[in-house]
Amino acid sequence: MKAGVLTSRGSISSRPLEIREVPQPKLEAGQVLLRVRACGVCRTDLHIVEGELEPRKKQLIPGHQIVGEVVEGAMPELAVGSRVGVSWLGGVDGICAYCQRGMENLCDHPVFTGYSVDGGYAEFAAVRADFAYPLPASLDDSHAAPLLCAGIIGFRSIRVAGVQRGERVGLLGFGASAHLAISVLNAWKCEVYVSTRGESHRRLAESLGAKWVGTEEEKPPVELDRAVTFAPSGTVVVAALGSLRKGGVVAINAIHLDKMPAFDYDKLLWGERQIRSVTNMTREDAREFLGIAAEIGLRPKSTIFPLDQANDALLAVKSDAIDGAAVIVP
Repeated sequence: MKAGVLTSRGSISSRPLEIREVPQPKLEAGQVLLRVRACGVCRTDLHIVEGELEPRKKQLIPGHQIVGEVVEGAMPELAVGSRVGVSWLGGVDGICAYCQRGMENLCDHPVFTGYSVDGGYAEFAAVRADFAYPLPASLDDSHAAPLLCAGIIGFRSIRVAGVQRGERVGLLGFGASAHLAISVLNAWKCEVYVSTRGESHRRLAESLGAKWVGTEEEKPPVELDRAVTFAPSGTVVVAALGSLRKGGVVAINAIHLDKMPAFDYDKLLWGERQIRSVTNMTREDAREFLGIAAEIGLRPKSTIFPLDQANDALLAVKSDAIDGAAVIVP
């Protein structure tokens, strides 16, 4: 099969992915083989490719927002020809204390798609059947792919922030994940306040119903009940904290974050304000969010790249050259 293979980490400008022929994956117990129909590109892929996350595999096929068709290893719930989605969390041990508490997103021995095992920048992918989600027919491939990490983790971020219907919610940064989260917030009748760099991102936020849109330096005109940060920046987290009412919550939607700057406790954190990190997702998050996405007719804005242009897709995400999501279609 053809795949985008990462052999050495480096700046995406050096085009570190090699597009080449490799053997199709061999199935292990409990796995199904998917013919990849689409794979979304995530900022976490950038952190992996550029070495900001410690390597887990010497040679790696990235990609963890996979839409695929089952072609081998079918099970009663996943017949040959069925269409499924696969996300970042590709498996858990099921026996650690966190799994036993229903907190599988914090599993001590997780499997990460496109990081600790090969992912979807390829024509085929082997995945655990119990971490493959049947997709609603109303979601086509290119629109379903960005939902599988950016959408699910954005939804979990809303939950971690404790968002209630009708609240004032800030979104700081407005890329692939935030432009999906706003649709859920709109459905929940929330007022959404967006701070983001890039004029095109601000226009997109306005078009998707944000009540207020400003630059990354601007502060929302009202105190917020909740905020979610999408930029891997500690400065942005502090800015979000400064926009909260007493008792408000900031959820950090980032697997990698640069240094947190010092800030005044009494001015920003005191008053039972909270900062919470968002770590991975659960299968419950995935199933609930995909159901909501189908119910509200969520259609993310997507730009399609062929597999041969996987490096270009990563570069477009890094440079904010596209609005919405990048999707690789083999």
